[in-house]
Amino acid sequence: MKRILILANSASGLYDFRNELILRLMQEDFEVHISLPDEKNVPELEKEGCHIHHTTLDRRGMNPVRDFKLLGAYDKMIRKIRPAVVLSYTIKPNIYGGVCCRWHHIPYIASITGLGSVFEHGGSVQKLVVFLYRLALKGASCIFFQNIKNQQIFAQFGIFGKQSRLVQGSGVNLDRHCYEAYPDKDSPIKFLYVGRIMREKGMDELFYAAKKIKKEHPNVIFELAGYHEEDYEELATQYEKEGIIHLVGYQKVMHPFYKEAWAVVMPSYHEGMSNVVLEAAATGRPVLASDISGCREGVEEAVTGFVFLPRDKDSLFATIQKFLALSYEKKAQMGHKAREKMEQEFDRQQVVNSYMDEIRAALTKGRR
Repeated sequence: MKRILILANSASGLYDFRNELILRLMQEDFEVHISLPDEKNVPELEKEGCHIHHTTLDRRGMNPVRDFKLLGAYDKMIRKIRPAVVLSYTIKPNIYGGVCCRWHHIPYIASITGLGSVFEHGGSVQKLVVFLYRLALKGASCIFFQNIKNQQIFAQFGIFGKQSRLVQGSGVNLDRHCYEAYPDKDSPIKFLYVGRIMREKGMDELFYAAKKIKKEHPNVIFELAGYHEEDYEELATQYEKEGIIHLVGYQKVMHPFYKEAWAVVMPSYHEGMSNVVLEAAATGRPVLASDISGCREGVEEAVTGFVFLPRDKDSLFATIQKFLALSYEKKAQMGHKAREKMEQEFDRQQVVNSYMDEIRAALTKGRR
């Protein structure tokens, strides 16, 4: 039985967005090993037959001591498991896992799920990250990108593997996020935000727009589902006390919240491919999203939703007003069209097939 090792920085992210790939691998007689830093969804993955390896990983910042320990942990794991191929997701697994795979001449496939802000501001941190990416991904059998802008940025900085491939993010599970009838006409209009409550997700702009909208439309609800970052906890709690937003915290199962929403708002500054946009659209909900790579791909302007200028609070406010001005019938039609777009362009099984193609190609070529 062929062994495959998956390096990831989040058990929940892996389970929620890539479990279909894991199941396919096991169906095709792979022994699946997964390296994870946390325990969420580990029981589910183990029940499916995965072998879980706990690996301490600092998701924030670059601490040389901690990162060197991560490199050592990956090296030890790869020497023990001797996988036929390695898959990695997110920056640290991509970099340190890629370096180890090059040392051991093991085929590996990296996935760029987003670039964050490191490529925007220049400076010494950017130079270091670019150097490490070049070093780590030079031997990658394939680099998967979730949007063309990220692919172009890597090319601009001279970061290449043996080849690259563009996919529609992680796709969306059309069965799990089935189409739901639009909310009743007499129910309160509810806008839903899903994600971490932090600056780079557009919280300043969302709070501003929600406050202004509530003055004109006091019955409109802004519901936020996700973890607080520490620097936003006090502000978010204050806005909730004032009745501007409603906080529901992190939710393991999001579909019931999408079902009750009239529209989903995603004011993020940067995304690989927003799973929230895809899930909301698959449920049949219009999406109002930042006009950025990773969001705009999932929205057809004025057909399935609207896009607005990123980091622009007045643009977001005006877009919410524009949506509110639509007739009930037009809002519902947008949701129906959103579902059609997901069925035609973002079925997760298409993404799984792309990964399986590259895994088979890497195995055929064998060890480097």
